Amino acid sequence: MFGNKKSEPRDPAGFDSRLVAWRRHIHAHPELSYAERETTDYIEAELREMGLKPERFELGTGLWCDVAAASGATATDVVALRADIDALAMSEESGESFSSEVEGVSHSCGHDGHTAMLLGAAELLVADPPPRPVRLIFQPAEETMPGGAKDCVEEGVVEGVDRILALHCDPHRRVGEVGVTGGAITSSNAKIGITVRSDGGHTARPHETQDTVFALAQIVTGVTGVVDRKIDPRSGTVLTWASIKAGGSAPNVIPDSGEIWGTLRSADRDVWATVEPLVREAVEKIGALYGVRTEVEYVQGVPPVVNDDECAELAATAVERVLGADGVGSATQSSGGEDFAWYTEEIPGVYLRLGVWDGSSRESDLHHPAFVLDERALPHGARILDAFARLDREG
Repeated sequence: MFGNKKSEPRDPAGFDSRLVAWRRHIHAHPELSYAERETTDYIEAELREMGLKPERFELGTGLWCDVAAASGATATDVVALRADIDALAMSEESGESFSSEVEGVSHSCGHDGHTAMLLGAAELLVADPPPRPVRLIFQPAEETMPGGAKDCVEEGVVEGVDRILALHCDPHRRVGEVGVTGGAITSSNAKIGITVRSDGGHTARPHETQDTVFALAQIVTGVTGVVDRKIDPRSGTVLTWASIKAGGSAPNVIPDSGEIWGTLRSADRDVWATVEPLVREAVEKIGALYGVRTEVEYVQGVPPVVNDDECAELAATAVERVLGADGVGSATQSSGGEDFAWYTEEIPGVYLRLGVWDGSSRESDLHHPAFVLDERALPHGARILDAFARLDREG
């Protein structure tokens, strides 16, 4: 499994430029979750040119690849390195010369950078074989719920792996600094859709029917209130509604249906695992008060990513070796979700925040059409991935 064809190392002087070229090609040709076919083809071709033997996931997109340990190496533990490869369904407004060529699709979360950095790590590992076997995971569909990582885990990609690392671009952190912390680093998420149905009627006689719009409004505030009062606020749990739709344009018609959509996030894994029945019960009881029929679509998302303390210490050492002691920063738990959690549910792992802000231009957030990645961060990320794979548990 861990045999790879020996290839001649590429020109080291061109390493940074290759990272940029990989990133820009992927950036200009973004593909949505589970549709990353050309991206997968591109990654596969680059890995094969390095002498590696990638294998595609049964999903049809994404792939994984093993790098053998150096001849005579005695370490038997296996390290995995992961990058996500999918893009977002949103237009780009970065102004870059290599902006997305696909209308309504863009790499506005930095996955193109993640992919380029892992390709860079692959090149470094092939040129100087590591002291242990290393698995490279180019994962599809991070931007979906519950995420492509779950599919990859179910296909067995982390079987026999001892620890795993992933980097994520942080547009609020300067290039040259990486956020490293043990414990929970992201939150859970779930998608909630509620449909309300009634007989509808005339707004002059709401007492003769069931008022769908009013019931929806009560559910919006009522369910949120139940969550706020029934769940320990220290869990960092928040229910936020993003969309409410009902009826047409006539102001004197009570519609016969309507719907709301939102997300429920929590910093606490136990809340993530147990809150669904509470939401369903609250919706049913509030709907019953107003005589409407309710349907709940509760799509369970990802649990929180919990960084293993030992892996975090190793990662801090890797960052220090690449960037010096000043490159090791702290990181707080985000309210965003990340499907890397499916890996850390199975094996110890660590998720790092890589600074990609140039320190002077206006900051742009992830999932924003103007998101910009300072490409000086690419070699940092590639070398940190490489360094982590070479470290023994004792450092």
